[in-house]
Amino acid sequence: MPAGMGPATGLAFHDALTTIVQQAQHHAAHREQIERVPLTAALGRALAQDVYSRIALPPWDNAGMDGYAVQRADVLGASATSPRVFPVIGTSVAGADATARPWVQRGTAVRIMTGAPLPPGADAVVRVEDTDGGETQVSIRHDRDTAGRGNVRPRGEDVAAGSVLFGKGTTVRSSHLGALASIGAAEVSVYRAPRVTVVSSGDELVMLDRFDDVLAGHRIVSSSSYALPALLRGAGADVTMAPLAPDTLDGLTSALRDALDAGCDLLVTTGGVSVGAHDFTRDALAALGGAQQFWRARIRPGGPIGTGEVRGVPWLGLPGNPVSTMVTGALFAWPFIRTLGGHAAVHHLRVPVRMLDRVETPAPLTYFLRVSLHAGADGSLEARLSGAQGSNLLRTMAMADALLEVPATQECVEAGSLMQAILLPDAPLLVAGTPGRST
Repeated sequence: MPAGMGPATGLAFHDALTTIVQQAQHHAAHREQIERVPLTAALGRALAQDVYSRIALPPWDNAGMDGYAVQRADVLGASATSPRVFPVIGTSVAGADATARPWVQRGTAVRIMTGAPLPPGADAVVRVEDTDGGETQVSIRHDRDTAGRGNVRPRGEDVAAGSVLFGKGTTVRSSHLGALASIGAAEVSVYRAPRVTVVSSGDELVMLDRFDDVLAGHRIVSSSSYALPALLRGAGADVTMAPLAPDTLDGLTSALRDALDAGCDLLVTTGGVSVGAHDFTRDALAALGGAQQFWRARIRPGGPIGTGEVRGVPWLGLPGNPVSTMVTGALFAWPFIRTLGGHAAVHHLRVPVRMLDRVETPAPLTYFLRVSLHAGADGSLEARLSGAQGSNLLRTMAMADALLEVPATQECVEAGSLMQAILLPDAPLLVAGTPGRST
């Protein structure tokens, strides 16, 4: 039994999270997981090795402004009353041959466009606004661009040739695709997306194709069968949703056996992990030779959570109440999958927030309150309950941006308290209208 776990109380939150991440690290180190994919297929995956750039970016010194390339010593002291006048000996435009540029001698200038290669001999670009815009001869009326870099973007400013562009474990986002394309990385090595199979049980549950049973008052929709796979895919998993399993030991054992036989890197169950008369998950795992590390955590919602291993495959058991499923999915399954997928960043960002509602948390548990966030008048984040906090109330989970973490030692959150909130992985954190304006 892991440290910090009592037979009845279960693990403290941070002990449970540490146990789960360590389990994921163990399994991540023992699976075949690297593949070479086209760049466009790498979005959301983790790089399996450092990516080095064969070229410098930018590949040459270039202009940061439309204007005139000059030798800065020539324009020192230029003003509206004492302009400097030079012949324009050529033009450099973006896309021009960088090896065929006119040489800027003392007392000459080259017209140049933003991003165009800087001609040899030049060390500054005078912005066009400080000139008369001449095409064959230019009058320069200000010398402010002789200071600093002189509107010159140096070669290799963004990426030096031979340097690491992105490190192993980097999660590839849209901007990464652009940078990788810029250095010619048509393919990249990434970690294989973890294959996750989700098995849910419950005789009262049906999928949407049986909604008539819901209308008749006989069943309820298995909402987690839609919400949880989406959450896990957001973490980078390749998710298979198994058919709903019946609330019998034989039925659940058979469903788990089928999932394992089909092959997966992580087996996730929802429901049946508590101590009720129809909670068979732990017995079904034992029947398949599985071993458990722990099966309860001192948190609310989501206390009936377990983890272990069966047939060499890690198992994560989430509670069946819809909100508890999603909360524990975010807190535990998300970092497990990120770790399996080779991502360097696996934990959600914790941010300081000012809680505007008063909430009592009398039980000695770590509470995770669903809250919505917005910016206060001083720009700091403020939090309010997104609604009632019952573990069956999924709408308030959908309305939440974060989980407010209330330590087990705290019995009440007073309005105005500064607290820590864990950002939910798929919370958009967007605002309506134009920021800074009333709507």
